[in-house]
Amino acid sequence: MRLIIIAFLVYIMYRLWKGAIGEKRDRGSTFKGRKDVSIGEMVQDPVCKTYISMDQAYQRQINGKKYFFCSERCADIFEKRLKEG
Repeated sequence: MRLIIIAFLVYIMYRLWKGAIGEKRDRGSTFKGRKDVSIGEMVQDPVCKTYISMDQAYQRQINGKKYFFCSERCADIFEKRLKEG
């Protein structure tokens, strides 16, 4: 009877340990389990060179052309660089 109880406890500990390792692996996945992430056409921010989904990007019309940015800060930097020459 003791052997069965010990085997059961070892199995439970194994499953807990295995679950903890699985969580660590899932953390590296950007989209797993996230419903707020839109996977659409990707655009590159001209300032910091990161890629963002077009529908989540910050858009700004500059000199009649539409640009996409990851943040308002990058948009301001880009516009300032254009004005400086």
